[in-house]
Amino acid sequence: MRPALQTPAFATADDWADRAVQALRDEALLTPKPALVDGRGSGAHRDLDLARMLRSAEALRLPFADMARAAAGARPSPDLRARLAAIGRVAEQRMMMATDGSNAHRGAIWALGLLVAAGSMRLDGGGPEQLAATAAAIARHPDRHAPGLDSHGARVCRRFGLGGARAEACAGFPHAVRLGLPALRRARAQGHGECHARLDALLAIMARLPDTCLLHRGGLAALRAAQHGARAVLDAGGAATARGWEELMRLDAELLGRNASPGGSADLLAVTLFLDGIARQDGGADGEIGRARWKH
Repeated sequence: MRPALQTPAFATADDWADRAVQALRDEALLTPKPALVDGRGSGAHRDLDLARMLRSAEALRLPFADMARAAAGARPSPDLRARLAAIGRVAEQRMMMATDGSNAHRGAIWALGLLVAAGSMRLDGGGPEQLAATAAAIARHPDRHAPGLDSHGARVCRRFGLGGARAEACAGFPHAVRLGLPALRRARAQGHGECHARLDALLAIMARLPDTCLLHRGGLAALRAAQHGARAVLDAGGAATARGWEELMRLDAELLGRNASPGGSADLLAVTLFLDGIARQDGGADGEIGRARWKH
């Protein structure tokens, strides 16, 4: 039986924002992640490091709370979608100021912003799937005031015929709900530590996601290398096993060599951790779960 989603009467906009920021912190601190910013360094990113990621997460606290307030008592609608989008654009500005102009969390602002809004609505209970479905109902409305930005992600989506982050949200975040969460819970049930469980959740997402960050940086070759490498770790028993750890380090080196980072998968890991934290009513603890053993 899946844990029920709790939306207690005392949950405030600040509570929802705290949970979103904690998910971003937990994702950033998780170490070692293949070619991503973590406690070891910048991965394949020249303009980001852990300090910037954490500053960005903190800078998003107020916009997330504003999104929760905007959605409280509301229903999915074009007007709500427009209000959230306007707050999201402010959030991006705050992110850029916190990181000296680097994109640390644009995809996560979109995903977690929708989920914070969905949680604040306090609709009919359910589990993470219901929360994701409510977020999807918001995402399906168009943003009437969206600027015509030609982002890296948009160009990749056009080139490869992908739906990207918007399609993922409109579908209810299936890579988080159907892949990330089950992998996380399965690893815990097998007695693996929290850090290894979270790494397995990331790898389960990477193994299937058509990650537009990988496609932008390294094309189809990088995406296939990432998916193949992630499956190899999981097939070896996951990050907690000696052979799985070797495969993880091999994947890290492969993606670093290609200067390709699975940023879309990292965003969906943050979504997974947010949904898991809501279901467990436990946002995690930075110091205890940030790092796995770097040697087996």
